Amino acid sequence: MPGSAPLGRYNHRFARQSRGLTAVGPAFATRAMMQTAISFAMLAPFVDATAVTIVVGGTALGTLLRNQLGDLARSLAALRVLPRRQFRADPLIDQIAAFGRIAKRHGVVALDRSVIKDADLAAVVAAIVDGFDADAIAAIMRDRRRARIERHSAAADVWAGAAELAPAMGMVGTLIGLVKMFAAMDDPATIGGAMAIALLATLYGALIGNLVAMPIAARLRRLARHEAVERQRLEAPLITLATREAPKMPAQVAA
Repeated sequence: MPGSAPLGRYNHRFARQSRGLTAVGPAFATRAMMQTAISFAMLAPFVDATAVTIVVGGTALGTLLRNQLGDLARSLAALRVLPRRQFRADPLIDQIAAFGRIAKRHGVVALDRSVIKDADLAAVVAAIVDGFDADAIAAIMRDRRRARIERHSAAADVWAGAAELAPAMGMVGTLIGLVKMFAAMDDPATIGGAMAIALLATLYGALIGNLVAMPIAARLRRLARHEAVERQRLEAPLITLATREAPKMPAQVAA
């Protein structure tokens, strides 16, 4: 048939390329596995289970004893916000403007059926629907802002405390390793392991404190400060809405 010879050559060339790729794939996989094994072998001298237990376990225990369970739970839950963008009040301001239009057209009671994801905004809108005046709305926002700042500060303080504890636990591990080393001076085979505990405990404490716990605390505080500033932008439009929709006294209506 016409064209069968070129098609046959193409199929033959494709088969050779496929066999070449099939042969190259395991080669790359083997090389990657070898590089990984070499990396682990290089890091093996820096891994000691006893030092890890002393530093990590001591830091966790000290943090548990220092803080309340609620603050510990919030500090762990706060890890989810680390990769998020900074809080912006613009979507909430637009939602408040939409609430104003709805209230003007259908009455403030219509806001009671609105879906509001932000807990603070939902509480304030519910108070406006219930007829709270502007002063009461301002007090509610002030109280909720203070409570939010305290929650954020407590979560950041947990991680800041862990950053302080980790180097101290590293020094504890160093002392334990030195005591173990001096107690086994007549056995040269155990001196190296004890010295490794002493040195690695200090290393683990410094790394956990300065490269893990303290950066987490710093970022949480930075996010909390930014959110507090952004949420202050919500006060003016909410107070304006509360003033406009507050129940009118008979004298005010007559006037």
